[in-house]
Amino acid sequence: MEKWTLKNKRALVTGGTKGIGKSIVEELALLGAEIIFIARNSEDIKSLEILLSEKGYNVKGFSADLGIKEERKKLFDYLPLIWDKFDILINNVGTNIRKKTTEYTEDEFEKIMHTNLFNTFEMCKLSYDFLKNSRDASIVNISSVSGLINTSTGSPYGMTKAAINQLTKNLAVEWAPAIRVNAIAPWYTDTPLVEKLLKDKKYYDRVMMRTPMKRICKPEEIGTVAAFLCMPAASYLTGQCVTVDGGFSVYGF
Repeated sequence: MEKWTLKNKRALVTGGTKGIGKSIVEELALLGAEIIFIARNSEDIKSLEILLSEKGYNVKGFSADLGIKEERKKLFDYLPLIWDKFDILINNVGTNIRKKTTEYTEDEFEKIMHTNLFNTFEMCKLSYDFLKNSRDASIVNISSVSGLINTSTGSPYGMTKAAINQLTKNLAVEWAPAIRVNAIAPWYTDTPLVEKLLKDKKYYDRVMMRTPMKRICKPEEIGTVAAFLCMPAASYLTGQCVTVDGGFSVYGF
């Protein structure tokens, strides 16, 4: 068996048209996977489909808002029409609202919890029957260093990412040996989600002060780690949260 390839693998990727999700889709495709990626914006989906199809990759987009129960049902009604199983699930959908804890409204709190945590939980649960039929299934949950330590980016966001890390550990045990489950915890990554924030020079300088490698992560640097976690080369790796943070989380005095 080839260890460093994703040929003949089928992958489902959420939030797949921008930032980290897009880079993961591109990396999995490059390594030979057949991919269905989910996003809300139909135009973004079409653009990425065309881009990757022109490169000869087997990639198809699906338009859905996974925060809505009926939209999740639409996706999982569609999947059996084309796949009896798939091998990889990447949970990448996420959002944040940066505020002091005392300033969150109930609706804002519920939005962050629902988008980040509940969606990840539901996607894992709904994908189980497809994944267990694979001989080498893998789930990768996109977490954050905010789930490991305080990053001053809002307590609800940190709570959801910490919970995703714990979900990863629980499922890795509960679903072994059929499905491996790991998480990736990035630090600031060059994506549309943080673009405005990092344009603030004072804030950017603070981030750099705490980042030993003195630069922002590139989305493709998350994509390569996600791909590795799904490869046969990582066949004994499960229940782990891999920090991709330029040394931020281990920087002491």
